[in-house]
Amino acid sequence: MKQFWNERYQQSEYVYGENPNGFFREKLLKLLPGSILLPGEGEGRNAVWAARQGWKVTAIDYSEAARSKALALAERHGGVAIDYHLDDIDSFPYPKDHFDAAALIFIHHSPEMRLITHRKIMDALKPGGYIIVEAFTPEQLNYNSGGPKNPEMLYTAEILCSDFASLNILFVDVAIHTLDEGKHHSGPASTVRLFAQKPSD
Repeated sequence: MKQFWNERYQQSEYVYGENPNGFFREKLLKLLPGSILLPGEGEGRNAVWAARQGWKVTAIDYSEAARSKALALAERHGGVAIDYHLDDIDSFPYPKDHFDAAALIFIHHSPEMRLITHRKIMDALKPGGYIIVEAFTPEQLNYNSGGPKNPEMLYTAEILCSDFASLNILFVDVAIHTLDEGKHHSGPASTVRLFAQKPSD
């Protein structure tokens, strides 16, 4: 799988675009800048935008090609700082109660690893911290705008609400959205969006 992503990211264009995900942007603009965790960050579109808004960004991805492009994108935007770790998001040593926010933007796991990794990310949030999630639903198999073809790796609102049940769910929605995020996320798509907050104590 790492080879697949390195090959995808090795092309010169930014395959998911250079602009942030729309839901990520919308929710982050409502929060005061602090520290943010971005697992599976890829080519840096969300990390660089967040850093430009004043966030202290920790990004994780195991693709060397993705990291190189993310750092190049950061340099093009005034040399904003992103702390980009070359690591597997499932085995990364997440610090406990450390981040003010986290975002999982189209990060799809197998059922065996999904809940484990989601729990690690929740534990890494400070009390009162926020999480932003957008993922493809099983209905996405009817569209050609991106996402895994394995139905077991697609998420429903029920799955996300169950995984993040210890948080306060502030928003959850399933809808058809038109994606414009590079050539691999383009056109109508069925996605689930979730915004939640870790209880203060």
